[in-house]
Amino acid sequence: MFKNAMKTALLLTVLGVLFMGVGAAVGGTSGLAVGLVLGLLFCGGSYWFSDTLAIKAARAQPVTREQAPGLYAIVEDLTQRAGMPMPKLYASPAPQPNAFATGRSPEHAAVCVTDGITKVLTDDELRGVLAHELSHVRHRDILIGSVAAAVAMGITFAARMAFWFGDDDSFVAGLLMMILAPIAAVLIQMAISRSCEFNADAGGADLLGTGEPLARALQKIDSYAHRVPMDVNPAEASNYIINPFSGRRGGFTSLFSTHPPTDERVRRLLEVTPTTS
Repeated sequence: MFKNAMKTALLLTVLGVLFMGVGAAVGGTSGLAVGLVLGLLFCGGSYWFSDTLAIKAARAQPVTREQAPGLYAIVEDLTQRAGMPMPKLYASPAPQPNAFATGRSPEHAAVCVTDGITKVLTDDELRGVLAHELSHVRHRDILIGSVAAAVAMGITFAARMAFWFGDDDSFVAGLLMMILAPIAAVLIQMAISRSCEFNADAGGADLLGTGEPLARALQKIDSYAHRVPMDVNPAEASNYIINPFSGRRGGFTSLFSTHPPTDERVRRLLEVTPTTS
């Protein structure tokens, strides 16, 4: 948890310094002040509103204990095992089986499942998925992912500022920055996302004492993601347990993937030795 807090602080610092640096280069002291304000807005927005934006993007609605007693029972049991607060529960009408967690901390967290996942997975498999999502919450992965996305947007925005408002002498440098900086930002964001997924898989398996239910769930969800389309903002794809678009894998394209290959995740999970509870 301390490591993730340090990552978050570093990302926020990079974002703030980036805006201030570009602002100073473009507008001197006044630009520095404008850059500072923009940096604070990006940082604050990514911190406070990541959960609201993700829930709205999924068109999810809150569910009560009476509406989903099985879901509540699983999450309550897992949170008690993990020593965590109970998150808010949401359901998305999407037919593709999938799920995500969001929120800046365990005290301000939400878990969302799609309509499809409750119809496709067994209770055991759903339990594995929810253990994975709660692991994200426990380790504050959601905040890191949201801040990383804000950094990516900030780098892109700053590069455009440098290009359009820089002087003629720096035209070529500004052009290269506008082209290359967003690519670098996306690579950083994707690498962080893939690392968080592996960590959440391991955390979910540890919470259950076995990785087998989650491994089966990932295989099912991945197979449906190839066949059942999902209407979701691409910017929110990294939130889900399996990329809703399930694009090509391997080789050079894996650099731009929000998730590790499902086969690799399954292999690691099946190596977890079951424990007796």
